[in-house]
Amino acid sequence: MITSDLEAVRGWFSGRLPEGLFEELVEVAVDREEITVIGRIPAPATAPEASEAERAAAVEGKVGEFRERTRADRMAVARDAEHRFERKVSWGVECEGRRFLFTHVSAPVMTRLRQPERLVLDLLIDGGVARSRSEALAWCVRLVQRNSEDWLRDLKDSLTHVRQVREQGPDVA
Repeated sequence: MITSDLEAVRGWFSGRLPEGLFEELVEVAVDREEITVIGRIPAPATAPEASEAERAAAVEGKVGEFRERTRADRMAVARDAEHRFERKVSWGVECEGRRFLFTHVSAPVMTRLRQPERLVLDLLIDGGVARSRSEALAWCVRLVQRNSEDWLRDLKDSLTHVRQVREQGPDVA
């Protein structure tokens, strides 16, 4: 998606979200199938002497409470956005530095792999890292994403530049 389009989607959500739904709109991510909206919610009140396990449980409780309490508001926004942007809307929150995604799209992706690539996936299955080739491939994508952030960001920036140049080309009507 072109940066200006992403900014327009983010701007629409910034204006459309009910006042006070989130402390801050952290991220709006868009692909061909889905818009994912992540917002920060306040941390639960815990005693200063609370253990790490108690704090973690309080955060999970806070996220669950937020999800149920805001469901109607979030679904109204999602209906409007799905009509406008022709994509499903998924939701998530950040609380105390942890990210929680609610129901979201898991889109199938078809690919053709030669034997050496299939052997890598099968090794991940045999090693207990994944239960299926599909899960192994998703694991590989997350590994590349985590270990190649700078490269992926540069690639994304260059694609934005290519799109801008194409929009200004001689064949543009």
